[in-house]
Amino acid sequence: MKISIHRRAIADYPGKQSLLKLATGVILGFCLSSCTNPEANRAGDSSGNQPQVVSTSTIIADLTESIASEEIQVSSILTPGVDPHIYEPVPADSIALENADLILYNGYNLEPELIKLMNAAGVNAKKLAVGEVVLPLQMEKQAAMTPDPHVWGNVMNAIAMVNAIRDSLSELSPENAATIQENAADYTATLEELHRWIQAQIATIPPNNRRLVTTHDAFQYYAQGYGLEITGTLIGISTEEQPSAQTVTRLVEEIKRTQVPAIFAETTINAQLIRTVAEEAQVKLAPQELYSDSIGVPGSEADSYIKMMVSNTRAVVEALGGTYTPFVVAEN
Repeated sequence: MKISIHRRAIADYPGKQSLLKLATGVILGFCLSSCTNPEANRAGDSSGNQPQVVSTSTIIADLTESIASEEIQVSSILTPGVDPHIYEPVPADSIALENADLILYNGYNLEPELIKLMNAAGVNAKKLAVGEVVLPLQMEKQAAMTPDPHVWGNVMNAIAMVNAIRDSLSELSPENAATIQENAADYTATLEELHRWIQAQIATIPPNNRRLVTTHDAFQYYAQGYGLEITGTLIGISTEEQPSAQTVTRLVEEIKRTQVPAIFAETTINAQLIRTVAEEAQVKLAPQELYSDSIGVPGSEADSYIKMMVSNTRAVVEALGGTYTPFVVAEN
């Protein structure tokens, strides 16, 4: 069976794991070490009789992998570190979508070109806009209000996404529904712990320092869910936008006015502009970049949704003057 996205480490979520899952993880480790070419990770191998689930983003693929039965093949079109806002599909993506039994995409126009491809191609698969199960925040874009697609920034929203994925997988593979339901329950319990842990971590930051300045507007849900204020961003909710000189100047002035202790770059966006802002505002650029639209590459500190949220929280807490305590999953 071709595996197109890494399976999580056994320690990443609670619940009893079978020897089969352990063996799959070992095999996958060898696969990932030799598959650094993005084309090698391309979704869409329809060999065998397993239901084929294709995800458009690494975050959705990771949530799905966390709860899916071993009898369901989960793959991702995007690979870790790729920006869904500006991704340009390749011919292999059409094949992946056409071979799918179920397509899981974020929606709210996070991945605009993939959504266009999905709607234009001869795709007979069932489709679920996973992010659209969450009531969105509305952001201004070009003098109009548009839904903010970065819903996973609040872990409670990720739980709603997991519930929707659980139901779709159970419908796709009813013979494996019991396993899917059990996996989802275990994973949700871990997400609930994660949500409480983030709240406690952010609470250690001095109140006047609870401000975020980032490259693009991807952290509104995170800020709203955990008591932070978005002081400013270089660009809006889509990374296809380009900041004007006026925008940069306004942001520098706002940073100086609010005296934030640090600002943040992001892993999927060139850091040069935000580095320039930091220099002009004479403020520290946080040493750890934030993960916004993608999980980290396999083997990194953020190669799952949970680890991504932990990494981001640690970066924010340490840069803004809080006290970081490692996230530990309670034993059942």
